[in-house]
Amino acid sequence: MRKTITTEGGCLSIETGTTKPDATTIVERKGLGHPDTLADHLAERLSRAYSQHTVQRFGAVLHHNFDKLALLGGASEVRYGAGGMTAPVRVLVNGRAAPMCGGGTIPVEEIIEAEVRAFFAERLPEVSDHLDITFNITSNSSPGAVLTGDAVPDRTRWFNPRSIDDLRERRVRLSNDTSLGTGWAPENAFESFVRELVNHFSSESDFTLSHAWCGSDVKLMGYWDGDQADVVLCVPQKSRHVGSRAEYVRNAESVLAECHRMAGLRLPGAEARFRLNARDVPEKDELYLTYTGSSIESGDEGVVGRGNRVNGLITPLRPMNLEGANGKNPVYHVGKLYNIAAQRLAERLHEATDGHAEVHLLSTTGQRLDQPWRILVRLSSPDVETDKVQALVAEALEGFPALTDELVSDGIVLS
Repeated sequence: MRKTITTEGGCLSIETGTTKPDATTIVERKGLGHPDTLADHLAERLSRAYSQHTVQRFGAVLHHNFDKLALLGGASEVRYGAGGMTAPVRVLVNGRAAPMCGGGTIPVEEIIEAEVRAFFAERLPEVSDHLDITFNITSNSSPGAVLTGDAVPDRTRWFNPRSIDDLRERRVRLSNDTSLGTGWAPENAFESFVRELVNHFSSESDFTLSHAWCGSDVKLMGYWDGDQADVVLCVPQKSRHVGSRAEYVRNAESVLAECHRMAGLRLPGAEARFRLNARDVPEKDELYLTYTGSSIESGDEGVVGRGNRVNGLITPLRPMNLEGANGKNPVYHVGKLYNIAAQRLAERLHEATDGHAEVHLLSTTGQRLDQPWRILVRLSSPDVETDKVQALVAEALEGFPALTDELVSDGIVLS
């Protein structure tokens, strides 16, 4: 059943009794040391640091975006029990940022460099002294500043405000783009297992703390038919902690054993097959052996938006979009805000209906942020109170100022 309700900005469509997702699942996740995840998380860290600086100093988040950041891999030498960097990782900080507000200048490059170095010191300390940072940052405004006389168009002040009173979003928040946000819930058992397994090998866990050789550039592709899990997994090893080919092989066996242990806990009764580091050729010493624990050390690249979606997974059989949310301005960039809001709303609707929920928020550039052009809610439950759905949607749309504050202060992990 479908019901369409006219809203102030567009319309809300509620579909009930929709088909639940098929048991077949394809899911991918990239770990904390994967170059694309590094790019995503660094871009978001730069946005947060810049936002915090301008809020503390001027009382508002000034205009910026770092969502086109890219990482270009360096070069390394790897030996059993040793290794080192031979060429730096290049960090291309592409984007825009206001360099001043009124008479006060903002040390944009100093803020960025400090954050880049701190980020790598935490995430990949072996790389932190081997970075080449390139700044491609402008303060150019978007199209729309038409000169008709001696007056200065308001748009040209976006990245050079005389004061925070020049920030239009302090009066009304308008969508910066025609885009969309997508969310769904709930995850099935296999999707949750994929998230947990990648986190287990790529972040601080009992396993990684007790196995210093375990690197963080973990990647998993999984296929699930409801009864059987087939998983291809990449887990690097750090060369300084691996003294021989035989030791590498033993370590790999311990990873596989851990995979089967966790599958037994999270997917009880299911058959689970794992293939680890499928490109390895041990007899030729062609192994996923790295100095840093990440392929960023040896030519691989990372770009914002190519990794995990806002919910932390890549799910081609589920609804999703191609927006790179990390690094976007947290005040009015719909590619960030609508994806977070859609995911959270889908989770709320799932809790309220005990069924599958999908949410799609579509924006029109220049329209009010809290009045999407189109809202599509799809629910598997056949009997749903429309008024309750409307109330949850309205609550989500009223929450953008609080969501901005949360992004700036707490640093939501978007992938």
